[in-house]
Order: sequence, then structure tokens, then C-alpha cells
Amino acid sequence: MKTAMRSLIDLVKANKIAEAKKMLPAAYKAIDTAAKKNIIHRNNAGRKKSLLARMVAGA
Repeated sequence: MKTAMRSLIDLVKANKIAEAKKMLPAAYKAIDTAAKKNIIHRNNAGRKKSLLARMVAGA
């Protein structure tokens, strides 16, 4: 999960928005899987997904 998030953040910082949009569903899946397995709380998962969506949309 952390690897997927970090690579997505790096893509946004590098201004590779098209690649970031393609990677967003994979990051969502990793976050949802972590929440489903009770590694993180579901609200924390929602916050992380919202953060990533805002980063991609705002870039």
C-alpha cells in the first residue's frame, strides 16, 4: 500500500499526470485491501484515497 501511494505521489510531483491517472485504481485497490484486512481503519483508507484523488485532480 505504501509503495503504491509513494509511486503515485512521485508521478504527480514529476508532472506525469496521465501515468498517475492510470495508476490511481491500483493504489485504491491496495488501500482497500489493507482496510479489508484490518491493517488500517476504513476511515483512514478513505482519507488516503481522497488525498490521492485530490493530488491527481489538482495537478
